[in-house]
Amino acid sequence: MYTADELETASRIVYAAMPPTPQYAWPLLREEAGCEVWVKHENHTPTGAFKVRGGLVHMKLRKERGETNGVITATRGNHGQSIPFAAARVGIRSTIVCPVGNSPEKNAAMRALGAELIETGHDFDAARETAMEIAAARGLDFIASFGKELVMGVSTYAHELFRAAGELDEVYVPIGMGSGIVGTIVARDMLGLRTKVVGVVASGANAVALSFAAGEPVSTNAATSFADGMAVRVVNPEAFDHIRRGADRIVTVDEDEIAEAVRIYFRCCHTIAEGAGAAPLAALMKERDAMRGKRVGVILSGGNIDMVKFAAVLAGKTPPP
Repeated sequence: MYTADELETASRIVYAAMPPTPQYAWPLLREEAGCEVWVKHENHTPTGAFKVRGGLVHMKLRKERGETNGVITATRGNHGQSIPFAAARVGIRSTIVCPVGNSPEKNAAMRALGAELIETGHDFDAARETAMEIAAARGLDFIASFGKELVMGVSTYAHELFRAAGELDEVYVPIGMGSGIVGTIVARDMLGLRTKVVGVVASGANAVALSFAAGEPVSTNAATSFADGMAVRVVNPEAFDHIRRGADRIVTVDEDEIAEAVRIYFRCCHTIAEGAGAAPLAALMKERDAMRGKRVGVILSGGNIDMVKFAAVLAGKTPPP
């Protein structure tokens, strides 16, 4: 359960470090989708993605509890920027583990924020397992990519959106480890809204979609997508419980649909979206006939796409995973 007091605490911490991000109803997106589209611009945070909100809350509360030991976490990039950004603000050392072949630009950003970066494993879940082993060997505190304090922080973006746009008919949210969609569900329920929350996954990383259909967590053997923020193959049971109870449905989009959504964002809004950030718009476009005439929100969760991939997308191509 999440309380109003917890949200107030999270808001106080988040807004001490950053202002609210904008949400705009873009006219050209309305023409593309045939409905009123509110974009929540989480690509406008200090790290270029929504994750920083959860990192700020968790690290501040960790400091207040006297838990000042060094921390370690695993990431494909956005969580891995949020933790060192927030850790540096409270004077705690951070170590980040990412898979081999991870985004070089996200790796550079994590190092610039002061993190020790370790590259190992073939995907996020392999990196996560290694990070837990390093935590035990070095006496570091492991921070999972999903947890109550992370959800408290990221739920602030959903409150901002709902306060500005009112009760939307539907809101599309990308799913990686689940903090974003759970934070949206928590905000929706706390405000007593009837908005349907729709999760979005990539076809090559569809563990949550399979789990939602089965009614229980289902892992996959691989998770491949250029939308690296959604490329996870092991579903967090706690996050899934919230998703199972609070989401209306899960929409699966393919790589070409995600790439086209990146292009639509640039063409209609002159804004940059990474793959995971564009996936909600891809899902809306896939369901645009059913959404016609409605008021819809899409969470642009981040804009941290590598320049090479972005150039390929703008040239009409779909980048490899």
